[in-house]
Amino acid sequence: MKSFVAETIGTFWLVLGGCGAAVLAAGIPGVGIGYFGVSAAFGLTVLTMAFAIGHISGCHLNPAVSIGLWAGGRFPASKLAPYIIAQVLGAIIAGGVLYLIASGVQGFELGGFASNGYGEHSPHKYSMIAALVCEVVMTAMFLFIIMGATDDRAPSGFAPIAIGLGLTLIHLISIPVTNTSVNPARSTGVAVFVGDWAVAQLWLFWVAPIVGGVLGAVAYKFIASEESADS
Repeated sequence: MKSFVAETIGTFWLVLGGCGAAVLAAGIPGVGIGYFGVSAAFGLTVLTMAFAIGHISGCHLNPAVSIGLWAGGRFPASKLAPYIIAQVLGAIIAGGVLYLIASGVQGFELGGFASNGYGEHSPHKYSMIAALVCEVVMTAMFLFIIMGATDDRAPSGFAPIAIGLGLTLIHLISIPVTNTSVNPARSTGVAVFVGDWAVAQLWLFWVAPIVGGVLGAVAYKFIASEESADS
């Protein structure tokens, strides 16, 4: 139970920190943090939570990560459903808190509310195919980094740094394409408050990250086992 609560709190922090940076701080004229600031915010949420709860729950914060780690032989299938429920719950709570904060300013307009999208709802109008490919590849690389950084043969204690910086880089690449998901819970947590198009396009931000997560984990498992056999 403690690990499920940890996942709820951790995913809450990821969505509040990352999406909060996008909604509250990115677009302020003259002083907004822009894409780089939002990318750093997402990376910092994972970095801080990995140190805070990594020893309790593994700090997945992401259904695609949990499923990918299962595919890579690092996580039991019996815990998948509770972890995913905890992650989505934490994300939706964070979306609600962020809505309460953001709506507390005069002239508030919900807008995209940091939702992920493609076509007309992509930040730079990228197509559905471009969004699908981007999310699959970025999530695959994220799981590849996670699997490698947490390998028993990797330098001890540095995994949160590698994973946090990896997520920052992923956002720097893909915010213009999809506003960066690589995390179905993160996408759901804000989409439910936007409704309409954000919910209609949410399928892509579940399917693509899960497919990418499995591919990345399986790829790492393959090269790691080959290396072990050669040594």
